[in-house]
Amino acid sequence: MSLQTILPGRLGFGTAPLGNMFRAIPDEDARATVEAAWDQGIRYYDTAPFYGAGLAEERLGQVLSGKPRDSYVLSSKVGRVILDEHETETPDFGEKGGLFEHGNPNKVLHEWTADATERSIEGSLRRLGVDRLDIVWVHDIAQDFHGDAWIQKFEEARTGAFRVLSRLRDEGVIKAWGLGVNKTEPIELTLALDEPQPDGFLLAGRYTLLDHAHALQRLLPLAQEQGVDMVVGGPYSSGVLAGGTNFEYQQAPPEIVERVRKLTELTDKHGISIKAAALQFSLAHPASAAVIPGATRPSRIAEDTAALAENVPTAFWSDLRAGGLVSPAAPLPQGA
Repeated sequence: MSLQTILPGRLGFGTAPLGNMFRAIPDEDARATVEAAWDQGIRYYDTAPFYGAGLAEERLGQVLSGKPRDSYVLSSKVGRVILDEHETETPDFGEKGGLFEHGNPNKVLHEWTADATERSIEGSLRRLGVDRLDIVWVHDIAQDFHGDAWIQKFEEARTGAFRVLSRLRDEGVIKAWGLGVNKTEPIELTLALDEPQPDGFLLAGRYTLLDHAHALQRLLPLAQEQGVDMVVGGPYSSGVLAGGTNFEYQQAPPEIVERVRKLTELTDKHGISIKAAALQFSLAHPASAAVIPGATRPSRIAEDTAALAENVPTAFWSDLRAGGLVSPAAPLPQGA
């Protein structure tokens, strides 16, 4: 099923920050942020067991479990099973370092087998306090977490998670499944398989104003050809496009800081917010079904909603193209 027929709007809410990504946030701030998303009319919520070892799912569920289940779309992920026992060693998250060091102390089993997939979904439903998920993403079977061993993890998922999720979709238990990754290669490999195909994919950080050329060249033509939709995660490139200092979950390097400076000069020239430019760019590709920025404060939700509705003049997109700040192949809003 096409994601564009499932998702209730083009702006969703990504809950990774609610898992205490980078820093601890109070429970009341997390709850107020989810409530603000609901009050702003957002009806698509994405989460994962990995986000704070279940913390993001728990916090999201505190709000959503009290809402009519048919009134929103919910996605979570498989590949991590949260165990009852506590972690005693520092987890290894590959390139992502101590991404969720402030999350729950539970041990996390990293496994994409059929059994682990079933257990992961059961755990998510329990933490969220709901009876079903609409979309399930196969999480992080890519180089950034596994290095050269990523192909082994992919094969584990192909013979495990992929087949379980295909069956659950065929049985009507879930509406859709796909991959949720930070790299394009696992999605490219999946779309080349002569097996049941995903309905879409969640691509984080690879279709933003700062990083999109590779996806445009390698992945998106194949996805369009097969009618597979994209949810854009991390549209602010880990925060550097929204006033933060992180890019790719780490301190932004000088060349990225300089690109952001040039983008900001251009948005200031046209009197628009850089958030508006970032969100509207990510949604301009025909394969883009939704964009899911994260937030830890209610005010950020209001900013995102306003940014999506903001009137960005065609002249801005023309200047963006002329200044070499966007790939010549990137579709732009209003056909600029």
